[in-house]
Amino acid sequence: MKSIYSGIQYRFGKIKKIRCLINLVLLFGYFSLGTNSCKHSPSRSVPESPNPPNIVLIFSDDHAWTDYGFMGHELVKTPNIDRLSEEGIVFTRGYVPTAVCRPSLMTMVTGLYPHEHKITGNDPSGRPTPNFPREALLEHIDRFETLPEILNKHSYLSHQSGKWWEGDYKRGGFTHGMTRGERHGDDGLIIGRQGLDSIYNFITHAMQEEKPFYVWYAPFLPHTPHNPPPRILEKYIDLDITESVAKYYAMIEWLDETCGALINFLEEKGLRKNTLIYYLSDNGWIQNPAANGFANGSKQSAKDGGVRTPIIFSMPGVLKPGVRSELISSIDLMPTLLGAVGIETDVLMSGINLWPALTEGKSIHRKAIFGEGYGHDIIDKDNPEASLAYRWCIEGDWKLILCYDGQLEGWGSHTHEEMRTEPIRLYNIVKDPHETNNLFNVYPEIVKRLRSKIDNWYPLKDRKVLQ
Repeated sequence: MKSIYSGIQYRFGKIKKIRCLINLVLLFGYFSLGTNSCKHSPSRSVPESPNPPNIVLIFSDDHAWTDYGFMGHELVKTPNIDRLSEEGIVFTRGYVPTAVCRPSLMTMVTGLYPHEHKITGNDPSGRPTPNFPREALLEHIDRFETLPEILNKHSYLSHQSGKWWEGDYKRGGFTHGMTRGERHGDDGLIIGRQGLDSIYNFITHAMQEEKPFYVWYAPFLPHTPHNPPPRILEKYIDLDITESVAKYYAMIEWLDETCGALINFLEEKGLRKNTLIYYLSDNGWIQNPAANGFANGSKQSAKDGGVRTPIIFSMPGVLKPGVRSELISSIDLMPTLLGAVGIETDVLMSGINLWPALTEGKSIHRKAIFGEGYGHDIIDKDNPEASLAYRWCIEGDWKLILCYDGQLEGWGSHTHEEMRTEPIRLYNIVKDPHETNNLFNVYPEIVKRLRSKIDNWYPLKDRKVLQ
């Protein structure tokens, strides 16, 4: 059987003083009192374009960073996402802060890390009798001004479809949407699997209203159930791979077809040149070749199989296509999108605005990126550390993963147990992209430096690192 990773090719081989003081005061209050961004924080505009860009998010679900044609995979067919990458800027070393869907999505709409927005897992712990009602988790999104809400203040209409955990779409600030409030996203989950009419109708409505729009397209693809159309599955079923891997690959091609349909619709409506499309996955996935599930070292893991994803920005005529190897994170996406529109806001975010680097070809001067992971189920809705499993940092070629003594509950926690067999891990992820050679004992000075960076980024109160 070919390796799950077969065919990977590595071809990518002055603010005024008063403003500064205000920002310092805000920042001090933020870290002193916890994440207290307000849902009604004022937003300010710099001069905006007379034709502000439409923005479309394409957000795949449980998708390995290796499993695209443009990333060099020999078997998976992704011609439409490949085309998007060829027409846009591709960051091959993109990351999400955590490898579970709900906190990953919450980061996308708040611009904050999980320990800041406090959605650290998918469900309350303590099944069948939860420690707290599921509805209590929805209170967290009420504390923040979300990306759709900020855009709405600047004449945008916004539409949610697909994955969405935080209650009704209106609770997240979307003007239009599909999800009414159930786990995963209820009615929203049919998008892609049963066509794109809801998105098409919304875009047509926005055009009639002469409004710019934001589309959240987060289909339940290639997420399980892996039940691809037979016409796609037959392309993979006779290859030298197991049936479970064939189904997963076919799901990716199904996702790609829907991406092509959405892009073609924008082109047919004459909207493509003024539409910024950005693409990434919510977390990684390595298909278990013997079963219908994920393998260790992928979903819920701090390894690159769990947290790495290519990130694409595409806007023909505005962004010059290219492949870039700088480190970026989904934490950067909200400030970058606001930068693309020309919106300044007092809402606190933890990432950086990449828009100047995208439009002017500038380098991204960043020394490190960070991430964290927790149990699948949330032990304490107000104390992220209770279920803390790991924190990690990447600096250049080096990645350090530290594991902690937080209580882990819920489906899939075995992935954390796998990590804890070597609770301190150091990898050269350029030379060793699948993290097979732990160099913790070889480079203690690098471990010390990166550990200090992690502690400065997210100081802990209660948890202890496992040794």
